[in-house]
Amino acid sequence: MEKLNYEVLRKSGYQGYILRDAPVKVLQFGEGNFLRAFSDYWFDMANERAGWQGKITMLQPIAQGLTELVNQQEGLYTLYLRGMERGERVDKRRVISAVKNCLNPYTEEGFREFLELAKSPELQYVVSNTTEAGIVYDPDTRFEDRPPHSFPGKLTRFLYERFRAGREGLVILSCELIDDNGRELKKLVERHGEEWKLGADFGSWLEKENLFCSTLVDRIVPGRIRSEEERQRLDRENGYSDPLADVGEVFGVWYIEGPESLAEKLPFHRAGLNVHVVPEVAPYKKRKVRILNGAHTGFVLGAYLAGFHIVRDCVQDPVILGFLNKMLKEEIIPILPLEREDCERFASAVEDRFRNPFVDHQLLSISLNSTSKWRARNLPSLLEYHEKFGKLPKCLAMSLAFYFAFYSDGLKQREEDAVLAERPDGEEYRIKDDKAVLDFFWEKRNASPESLLFDGMGREDFWGRDLKEIPGLYPLTLENLRRIRRDGAKAAFALAAGDEA
Repeated sequence: MEKLNYEVLRKSGYQGYILRDAPVKVLQFGEGNFLRAFSDYWFDMANERAGWQGKITMLQPIAQGLTELVNQQEGLYTLYLRGMERGERVDKRRVISAVKNCLNPYTEEGFREFLELAKSPELQYVVSNTTEAGIVYDPDTRFEDRPPHSFPGKLTRFLYERFRAGREGLVILSCELIDDNGRELKKLVERHGEEWKLGADFGSWLEKENLFCSTLVDRIVPGRIRSEEERQRLDRENGYSDPLADVGEVFGVWYIEGPESLAEKLPFHRAGLNVHVVPEVAPYKKRKVRILNGAHTGFVLGAYLAGFHIVRDCVQDPVILGFLNKMLKEEIIPILPLEREDCERFASAVEDRFRNPFVDHQLLSISLNSTSKWRARNLPSLLEYHEKFGKLPKCLAMSLAFYFAFYSDGLKQREEDAVLAERPDGEEYRIKDDKAVLDFFWEKRNASPESLLFDGMGREDFWGRDLKEIPGLYPLTLENLRRIRRDGAKAAFALAAGDEA
């Protein structure tokens, strides 16, 4: 079967939107699954809905990558967006045509084309997702390297070439998963500019002409069709082979920190897309962490002890769903700094995401490093709820008891990087966390619940504070832990979700 390109796509009879020719308006650092299912999708939709007429040139960020394959397919690839939307199953197929090509700067020709693109008057944006490790200072990165080793170094070299060409600045949209990603990237570019002695005029141009935007991205991207049988079936149905086929969940949202004028400059608003320019991304990140991530950490440990294995099955159970809804709507949403209606829409989308029939999200994979997760995602909500209402939130408090039960019940063996445990139905599982956490629970495996909680809640290295100092939390957690051990996790879910404690 022929590999996807424009001619093969034409012969396949594809009826969807395609844009073959347009100027390159975006340089994208990264050619991986996430950006192809996220930002490239938004730009492709802007071409269709808003007549943006823009193309993307990808830059391969490391020596090994997809440049050859992307160029063989003339930038085309198939994107499948799958999941639940407003309670309905969704499985969409779209051929993305926003990408023109990919450059490999580790070749002489690719590096030359990279610098030549910097001079383009049509270029407007830089998008990046080089992972959390990408936005770091590398002292071995040098201006004269072809290319500079680090991502900030490559970007500095690119922007300097644009400055020398007398072109206007760019909007840089950083998608790396770190706080203040745009501001951190800007600091590193400025640092390289100073260390490489690129001049005060370049520094002034960087500051006045370029806009480094921190952004918040949200879309789960499994990335590929994992079943060989399904992949072959889809190729037959499409009429072409596509090694670059990508898979993302149907939900997606992009928050971009910037001035109001940026919303008019970017093509997304007039295309009616779920991309928003906001004064600060911090409140939206807080919402995501507290609702989406906090929901996971709040129920998965208890759900696993109750006999469940994947997220989808949990939200199809009325008891666990009742617990989840109460935790979100009565304990977390009331303390968030955004409009309640906005938060409830997000929570409703989260429930759809948890029901995704295409993703078997394993509870045990979510359970990894639950100590730091509960501290970052759930403890702040518990503290803020207690401060605002003068009482403890029942579901969030129960989630702490689920944590102690998951980490302490049925312990069988200390392994090199885990503790082997057994849940009530006899199924074995491995607890994986920092060494200090695993050592603590293994040493306390025969302790009374009073001793376990007194010492465990008092570990300031785990929680950043002594949890026993929170009024009423120690006796409530002790009561909840005893109930889990006596009546089972399912009964504990029902108790926390009910009106009586």
